[in-house]
Amino acid sequence: MMIQLSRVNVDPSKLEEYKRILKEEIETSLRIEEDVYVLYAVSDDERPNEFTIIEHFKDQEAYDNHCKTPHMQKYFAETEGMVQYFRTVDATPVVEGLWMKK
Repeated sequence: MMIQLSRVNVDPSKLEEYKRILKEEIETSLRIEEDVYVLYAVSDDERPNEFTIIEHFKDQEAYDNHCKTPHMQKYFAETEGMVQYFRTVDATPVVEGLWMKK
């Protein structure tokens, strides 16, 4: 199991375009990548250009494979220049085995 938090700040003038690109990437990843369990993005209510993405992968190999997919490469290419800050940190669940409900 591998869980990460990605923190992303986006140029405010590119906010809607970024959200469209991010939505497309997340939906594609969840639909076609078996070992991507959770990609859940939220934006800060007070600073809507600041995002946190909760990422849950089967393992390190699944994450590495995810980063090499055509849709992730497309995300990186399309968001180049609009992302002002990007940081990913490893995370540990407080409650092991807990999954999000739909």
